Amino acid sequence: MNKKKRILVTGGTGYIGSHTAIELLKQDFEVVIMDNLSNSFDWIVNQIEEISKKKVDFHKIDMRDDRQMDSFFKQNHQFDGVIHFAALKSVGESVQIPNLYYHNNLVSLIHLLDNMQNHQIDNLIFSSSCTVYGEPDRVPITEEFPIKKAESPYGNTKQISEEIIQDNFNLSGMNAVSLRYFNPVGAHESGLLGELPLQKPESLMPVITQTCIGKRDQMMVHGNDYDTADGSAIRDYFHVTDLALAHVKALEFLWNKNNKSNFSIFNLGSEKGYSVFEVIHTFEEVNGVKVNYELGPRRKGDVSVVFADSSKALKDLGWKTSINLPEMTRSAWKWEKYLKSKSL
Repeated sequence: MNKKKRILVTGGTGYIGSHTAIELLKQDFEVVIMDNLSNSFDWIVNQIEEISKKKVDFHKIDMRDDRQMDSFFKQNHQFDGVIHFAALKSVGESVQIPNLYYHNNLVSLIHLLDNMQNHQIDNLIFSSSCTVYGEPDRVPITEEFPIKKAESPYGNTKQISEEIIQDNFNLSGMNAVSLRYFNPVGAHESGLLGELPLQKPESLMPVITQTCIGKRDQMMVHGNDYDTADGSAIRDYFHVTDLALAHVKALEFLWNKNNKSNFSIFNLGSEKGYSVFEVIHTFEEVNGVKVNYELGPRRKGDVSVVFADSSKALKDLGWKTSINLPEMTRSAWKWEKYLKSKSL
């Protein structure tokens, strides 16, 4: 009988990490979660276990603390792969408190890589972002696009993190995949797990759901004079469960030794864009609610259209999105109503 593959998921109680844990458990992997709960809650572990009907090994650890990290890995070092989500991710906050982002996102990564090398853990999947491309000159965005100066300290930590991984793995012979996400949205189909911003959300979908549930009186549509069909900006939204599955496929890609280099990069998106008004109107139609919004000026730095070319992920990972916009909006609203029912 083959032994279960054991996967460490850092930041596994966060939005994307928790959904990825569920997909790993569905495929019968053993999942160990490490999180300091600075941007999430320990009850998320219960949600993961309720959905999957399987146990999760959870460890509350601050990855910036090298003693905590060393102690953990001395006791738990048999892993077939690591998926690294643990990072602060608010673009706006990173502009206000840049050193917090550099210290948290980079020091935690360095401690992780040190321990992976010390304990011969060879496979890493890194949670990156399309922010590494900066403001694109054209669309769709491919992996060959140049890395421009980051628009925020958050984006810069993703650029630097990729460089740190590449420098380390070139020497060690270890293998990594960096997944550059576009705009994951939605929630688990059960309605028991989804995005839970602890601060004022910057992403479109939680802004919509919080407006409709009454957590905020009104939302702002930033600009209706873009060069698009309805005047609102277009972004590449895709479902978080599709994104979670990409991490499983990325692990299999490394295990099957399909990588041509020890550092592989993939864009993840739907390869089409949805405008702000398209998302709002679909949300209203699917869920039977009205979104109270007002029109405002464009935000500085916002471009008209951004979406991914994910053909490399299809070719090499066998991955593409499968969940449509109506289901993205339906699941997000189901989760927001669950939060209200639990007074969360």
